[in-house]
Amino acid sequence: MRPPGGFLWLWLLLTFVWIAISSSLAIESVAAGTLISAAMAYVFALKFEIWRGIRFTPQRLYHFILYTGVFLVELVRANINMMRYVYAPRISVNPGIVKVKTGLKSQIGRLALANSISLTPGSLVLDMSEEELTVHCLDMRTIDANDPSRSIVHPFEKHLEKSFG
Repeated sequence: MRPPGGFLWLWLLLTFVWIAISSSLAIESVAAGTLISAAMAYVFALKFEIWRGIRFTPQRLYHFILYTGVFLVELVRANINMMRYVYAPRISVNPGIVKVKTGLKSQIGRLALANSISLTPGSLVLDMSEEELTVHCLDMRTIDANDPSRSIVHPFEKHLEKSFG
C-alpha cells in the first residue's frame, strides 16, 4: 500500500513541529510524536487535496529551512516594532488596507504566505485570491506606498516559491 502524495513532506513537517513544541528529544517523546505525526499526515494527505501537490526534494527542504529562518527574523522584527507602540507614551498609528500581488502558483504556497503575514504582529490577511492578498496593516508608514508587495510579501515569497512551487 503506497502512501498518498505529500505524505512524507507533511510527516516530516509535523514531526519537526512536535519536537519543537514538546522541547524534548527523549526517545519516548520523539517516538510518540513520530507515530502521531505519521497518522495525522496520512489522514490529511488522503483527505485533503492541497497536500498532494507537495513533493519532497532536498532542494525544497533546504528552501523551507531558509523560509523558516526568514519567517523567524520577520517575526522578531515585527514584535520589536509592536513593542515600540506598546511602550510609547503616545500611540501614533496609521492603519490601512492594501492589496498586494503574489507570484505564488500553488495553493499551499499562497496559504503559507497568508499565514506568515498574519502571524507577524501588525498585519492581518483579510482576503486571498489567485494572485492578490488584501492585508490590513496597523501602521501604513512602515509600508512602501508605491510597492506594498515589496515590504509585505517579498521576504517570504522567494523561498515559498522554491519550497512549494
